[in-house]
Amino acid sequence: MELTVISIFAGAGGSSLGYKQAGFKELLAIEWDKNAVETFKLNFPEVPVWQRDIREVKADEILEFCKIKKGELDVLDGSPPCQGFSTAGKRQVSDERNDLFLPYANLIRGLQPKIFVMENVSGLIKGKMKGKFIEIMIILKSLDYQVKCKLMNAKYYQVPQSRERLIWIGVRKDLGIKPSYSEPSKKIIMIREAFKNCPDGLKQEDFTGKRLELSKKIRRWGCGSDIVTGYSFNLKRLDWNKPSRTIIKQIGKSDSNYGGGLIHPDKNRHLTIPELKRIATFPDTFHFIGKFEEQWARIGNSVPPKMMEAIARNIKDKILDPSLKILKNGKELPT
Repeated sequence: MELTVISIFAGAGGSSLGYKQAGFKELLAIEWDKNAVETFKLNFPEVPVWQRDIREVKADEILEFCKIKKGELDVLDGSPPCQGFSTAGKRQVSDERNDLFLPYANLIRGLQPKIFVMENVSGLIKGKMKGKFIEIMIILKSLDYQVKCKLMNAKYYQVPQSRERLIWIGVRKDLGIKPSYSEPSKKIIMIREAFKNCPDGLKQEDFTGKRLELSKKIRRWGCGSDIVTGYSFNLKRLDWNKPSRTIIKQIGKSDSNYGGGLIHPDKNRHLTIPELKRIATFPDTFHFIGKFEEQWARIGNSVPPKMMEAIARNIKDKILDPSLKILKNGKELPT
């Protein structure tokens, strides 16, 4: 039996690729950013994608379009925007993007998928954001699902990048199975292995002037802020013998502040797009479109496909497979 998934806040398709690699069929993807939508279409021509504001999407129109009934969908996946929660940003509790999980919760209520998966940044459980985390948990548990949330680091799931993310898994209560997570791997992939035979591709020019002079002083695994006080110089150099630091969306490019982002272990330049794809576990053949900064942003915003594949395989093997006999009105459905 083919398992189904619908992706909300689909981005360029990091989660979608993970589900595909785990054997799921994606019925629909929804994303509002034009560059992300065009990138998604290029890589998933078989998947319908709506460029829509999620706040205007209704569950009934999804059910009608996908030709499914309420309760039939296996997985609803969504990664609401995280800028308001991220420790890399201003962390404003009142940021309107913080409440974009509410339309997602409404779709859970309307679609009644067997399982939902939601991803967000670790900053949601830190400091002043803890209250918002508690609010989210209360709302999700009110939907008649067993819900768990776990802080997962992508580096333990075949991703050569240290990237902590909160992963919620909710299992509809009538399935009678508790949420569970894939076991972390003991093998950590280092940058040296990740970059082996990496193809050439889109890059920015090597640093020049003051940025070059300062960059030369950044040691492996060091940061520009160790050299120049302040947030304005936040370049971070990778180390051959460690996984990458977290890829963030913005790299900055102003000559007045010297920018941020990840730089090569030996060379004084930002990583190339092929190098970024390697540490985010996108295949070399995955195509991103637009300018360098746009492609970097798409990768920085994406859930690493290998991490989502691990999550999806666990859902398939440990939750959905044992629950093929679903109780409905006191009777078992035929398998």
